[in-house]
Amino acid sequence: MPGTPAELLHNWHDFYILIGTASATLVGLLFVAASIGASIFTEENKAPLGAFLTPTVTHFGGVLFTSLLVIVPTHSWPTLGISVGAIGIAGVVYCGRILTQIIIRYRSKVDLTDRLFYALFPVAGHILLAGSAVALFSRPSEAVNLLAASLLMLLFAGIRNAWDMMLWIMIKAPTASGPPPPSGS
Repeated sequence: MPGTPAELLHNWHDFYILIGTASATLVGLLFVAASIGASIFTEENKAPLGAFLTPTVTHFGGVLFTSLLVIVPTHSWPTLGISVGAIGIAGVVYCGRILTQIIIRYRSKVDLTDRLFYALFPVAGHILLAGSAVALFSRPSEAVNLLAASLLMLLFAGIRNAWDMMLWIMIKAPTASGPPPPSGS
């Protein structure tokens, strides 16, 4: 077992820099997308935004925050484990709330793929994150692989969800020229 978390995570430094940078960039792009689609973000669409857009930004933020936390060189095993565990548990609770909202409120409007990527994959990612925190106390070499897998799950789910939201914005956003003419004209 390595003496400190910094020794164990030294070879992972570039991974955490890259995944954290990707997450931060994608959060910025979501803000750009939200400003482009501002005309459809009305009070009528407030509930879907809370179920789909906000969690995606939150997951990207969680990946960014965890990446930053992990590369702090002064962590001890307990501080790293507790910090990562707190993020994982908070994520599980948050994703559980979102999963419930998607299943109950949007049952007939959300297909299986959306349920997987907006709710189930993020829950699994946060469970892996919490599991990696537990593993940091006994098997740190395996824990870093779990930690990386959890962040990759959250990042890829977020990328897919951001793309899905962009398509939704493109479909819903009004155009300057109005609706297409009826066929046969």
